[in-house]
Amino acid sequence: MSATADVAGLVAKAREGQPRAVARLISFVEDASPLMRDVTAALAPHTGHAMVIGLTGAPGVGKSTTTSALVAEYRGRGKRVGVLAVDPSSPFSGGALLGDRIRMQDHATDSGVFIRSMASRGHLGGLSWATPQAIRVLDAAGFDVVLVETVGVGQSEVEVAGAADTTVVLLAPGMGDGVQAAKAGILEIGDVFVVNKADRDGVESTMRELRHMLSLGSGPRSGSDGDSWVAPVLRSIASRGEGIAEIVDAIDEHRVWLERTGQLLNRRQVRAASEVEAIAFGLLRARIGDLSGDARLESLAARVVAGAIDPYAAADSLVAGLSN
Repeated sequence: MSATADVAGLVAKAREGQPRAVARLISFVEDASPLMRDVTAALAPHTGHAMVIGLTGAPGVGKSTTTSALVAEYRGRGKRVGVLAVDPSSPFSGGALLGDRIRMQDHATDSGVFIRSMASRGHLGGLSWATPQAIRVLDAAGFDVVLVETVGVGQSEVEVAGAADTTVVLLAPGMGDGVQAAKAGILEIGDVFVVNKADRDGVESTMRELRHMLSLGSGPRSGSDGDSWVAPVLRSIASRGEGIAEIVDAIDEHRVWLERTGQLLNRRQVRAASEVEAIAFGLLRARIGDLSGDARLESLAARVVAGAIDPYAAADSLVAGLSN
């Protein structure tokens, strides 16, 4: 059997709901397999249907607990759910430190749920570089909802907004999250805000502070017809499942708004453009190779140091030489 036929068979099995096939396709993505071109070509006709939801927030706000509760709520509504939990990389193996089902054991035996931990592998945006392709795998496999839970690394969490249709920002009372969110720019990327652990003291002041900062920020977002979305501020106690239905309702309302205003298509096109650009740069880097020790680069560097040429002119010269 040819490699292309093998990929087509895997995609067919994944679309039938076979978790091993889904897992193998995501492994191809993570490992940057030579079959990636065949995989993406086979997946392309089956994508564009899943609702992609990003969950972000500082460590300790309860992202994993909230993710698990959201899975349960969506399953209760008859939705198939895929979860990509992006974890810190192991310094030894490069793999995810947290196991696929350690944090979400309640769903481990549910055939309508697929959970995968992905290593960030030093990627600073809180997402694995392979996450967009992994989302595509789950989308093509027929999952109605794809939840992307990020590492929780602070200011770089804003990258999740580029990978999701709807971004949910989690905060918790008494953690100074409001100020941190403002610093990190998370206020600009959140579509739904949730103050989790609402049984703690200070939840009202946290919600009030958050609403105030949102009012001072970029304001309502406008769609193509002038219709605007004002990000709601909700509360939850994810460990008890409280407030989770309201979060899902808010996400559904945002999805309706995205479709009505044309923002869903716009967001997905921006996402696709970024993905194509990243792949193109990767191909160029692979074609050029490692320039350390390159004689042309060494010569140009010497001329820059001597003041005979400026760095931009040197770069132009280097690129011109590489393209010839």
